[in-house]
Amino acid sequence: MANDATLPLPPWRGQALRNPWLIAGLALLALLAFWSATGTTPVAVALLWKWLPSLLRGLLVNIEISVLAVALGTVVGLVIGALLLSPSAVVRRIARLYVQAFRNAPVLVLIYFTTYVFPFEVHVVQWSFPFPDWVKVVLGLALPTSANVAEIFRGAIQSIPSAQWEAAQSLAFKRSEIFRLIVLPQCLRRMLPPWMNLYASITMSTSLASLVGVHDVVDMAQIASNTVVRTDFTILVYFTLLALFFAYCYPIARATRALERRHERH
Repeated sequence: MANDATLPLPPWRGQALRNPWLIAGLALLALLAFWSATGTTPVAVALLWKWLPSLLRGLLVNIEISVLAVALGTVVGLVIGALLLSPSAVVRRIARLYVQAFRNAPVLVLIYFTTYVFPFEVHVVQWSFPFPDWVKVVLGLALPTSANVAEIFRGAIQSIPSAQWEAAQSLAFKRSEIFRLIVLPQCLRRMLPPWMNLYASITMSTSLASLVGVHDVVDMAQIASNTVVRTDFTILVYFTLLALFFAYCYPIARATRALERRHERH
């Protein structure tokens, strides 16, 4: 008789073990079962339900920061990426220095850099306007975003075979028409998966915003933990924090992988 350990898993079991939602659900059930045995879970869950709207509002702040940072970084990154392909060697070196500097700088250092380099108030004639901390975080996250987008754009342009340029030129296409009608559509398809992956990474990096005074989801979790002062609630609220980021970023990762598989087929 064959040893059970050598038998392959049924297909449904193999798929279940690869399903992160099922794994996360089982982990949550195990955690809740442990807390239930201690007799403190009902109180902690009730307190979490009370604080959940505040956590969701904080998560919305993180999402807004990530969207603005990636939008700004994408615009700047496309310009820098074009400069990386400039015929001028000096321009290429300056653009390369920008990319290397901000791709290899720690995100936390960049956030602190933009927080203290920019003023807390902007004075225009006799008026003063506040410079919010969340705007500084957007700028701090836009810097590495722009450097990564520049590299993504450069790689996408250079991945287009030169034969396509030559074939289009032989058909009397102008250089602007070749770029707009032939090269750019292919570049967009190739740039989208790494760009989405970059957005998910920047979204997770927004959790550092609380360190400079932004009232995001991490800051709300800290306020909730300090207000309630219960160990079981603190564990539960930070577990919820992980679940919220996972629920937002995991679908992006799945969509990115689906686009990569589609690109490989074509």
